[in-house]
Amino acid sequence: MPCLRLFAFSSPLPTHPAARRNTLPRNNSNNNRVISSPSNPFVKHCVKLRLSSSYRRSSRSAIVVGLTPILEICRFRELEEWGFSLVDCLLLLDGCEIPDGFRDSSARILRVSAHVMKKVSGLQSADSIEAVALIKFPSSFLDLNGDQEEASCGAWFPSPQRILALDGIQDPGNLGTLVRSAMAFKWDGVFLLPGCCDPFNEKALRAARGASFQLPLVSGNWLHLEALRNRFEMKMLAGHPDDYSEKSERPLLSRELADSLTGMPLCLVLGSEGHGLSEKALQVCELVSIPMVGMFESLNVSVAGGIFLFMLQPEHHP
Repeated sequence: MPCLRLFAFSSPLPTHPAARRNTLPRNNSNNNRVISSPSNPFVKHCVKLRLSSSYRRSSRSAIVVGLTPILEICRFRELEEWGFSLVDCLLLLDGCEIPDGFRDSSARILRVSAHVMKKVSGLQSADSIEAVALIKFPSSFLDLNGDQEEASCGAWFPSPQRILALDGIQDPGNLGTLVRSAMAFKWDGVFLLPGCCDPFNEKALRAARGASFQLPLVSGNWLHLEALRNRFEMKMLAGHPDDYSEKSERPLLSRELADSLTGMPLCLVLGSEGHGLSEKALQVCELVSIPMVGMFESLNVSVAGGIFLFMLQPEHHP
């Protein structure tokens, strides 16, 4: 079966110079045509988006695998009048029905073979994958560069009452789970310090289940975070394993501690899986431990983070 030829069009998809040469048809009139070759230029563009963080950031787009997370993202953004326009292109497995919401949307729809779906999704078996979407980065994601003035920090988060800061979280599954937990417990955003993996990494997106497109994310450095702290007079806490080798007066996470922080702007810092908190975090944050009965050194960071996020959520409930 012949491959679908691709033509240039004038919409902003995609922004990367190389990707502009691999754009999509202007309309969906060729829905009966099927892309069957993994060597198709647009298929290669999608695969590169899935694999390369720098390519994703320059294109300001990411690949989301699976119809359920795609619809979760679209329905949430629809409440903010973005709706299905956030999707640049929907790759639909040949033979599947066009999902509700996409029939009248501006998203390009391309039908692909199972072989192409497997290539784009990166999964060994694509039998259960009906769709893959090329989705634009949300405006709520900010990638701060070194030249950006910290004076603009007031606009980074709509409400900075509860901010989660991730300090060198390198495992994409842990990062995605923490973003999802922050969304679930009504935190106002996530600040990604140096050393964190890309929140739009395919594994991070899979773990976040769409939360990366819903919760404000800011990628910056300690100067940016300290500017945010000073601007809003935020309390800086950091999760830290308890030290059983000696009696420590370090505060423990508790109902009393949570109640004492009610109404106070708070930034919670969580460190990396292998190295823990950075020296900077140890210097500027008050360390808090989770009380545990067992003599364990620590919990997995996503598990510990979920406990902290629940206990310190904006409206604490016993």
